Amino acid sequence: MGTFLIGGGWDTTEVYEPFVRALGGDRRVGCLVVDEGDGAAQFERYAEALRKAGAKTPVPLLVPVGGRFEPAAALDGIDGLLVCGGLTPAYQEALEGCRERLPGLLAERGMPYAGFSAGAAVAARRAVVGGWLLDGVPVCAEEIGEDLAEVEVRAGLGLVPFAVDVHAAQWGTLARLVAAVGRGEVPYGVAVDENTLLGVADGRARVAGLGRVHVVRPGADGAVCVRAYGAGEGFPVGHA
Repeated sequence: MGTFLIGGGWDTTEVYEPFVRALGGDRRVGCLVVDEGDGAAQFERYAEALRKAGAKTPVPLLVPVGGRFEPAAALDGIDGLLVCGGLTPAYQEALEGCRERLPGLLAERGMPYAGFSAGAAVAARRAVVGGWLLDGVPVCAEEIGEDLAEVEVRAGLGLVPFAVDVHAAQWGTLARLVAAVGRGEVPYGVAVDENTLLGVADGRARVAGLGRVHVVRPGADGAVCVRAYGAGEGFPVGHA
């Protein structure tokens, strides 16, 4: 098993392939989509990407906005879980009721986890779910605030110890993550470009895909340090 964090984008199948390989053959992939009215169409988009990567049996797991995901029943007969993209606060709310149960259930059943965009963000122990202001001062563009004003950090699934932001190069979210780390709201973080994968297993993180992963950690005297990693590079989890 393992955790696979995809920073968004639709230009490469490569970012799904390590997750599909971790499934170990023709297995059933549950695709959790928070349904904002077009859930079936959104599921088909992910299903197509998964099939191109070699997964033959994607299964829709649709949760209405404001609803709660119940993993014990939903994951019966499922071999791996992909938490899809959309409004990140809505995904955090959908998973809030099971965040203490879901990681144990995945481990017990040997199920790999993949997160796309919002699904990557909520995999963190402390999840950056949106916002564009820090104490009223802009740190990124308003249109990427996820319907939140102040930068907000909420309880996530705890599958990885670092915070995760996504669409890093494309949306400028690296600045938001720098603000969260600099303020001490998260221990350290990774900002993942689109069409880029950060795979985490056995205490190591490794980058694949077209873009880069930007690791943000606190430095001395209140400074924040950023290091970027490209495809084929990696770092120990727990150390930036």
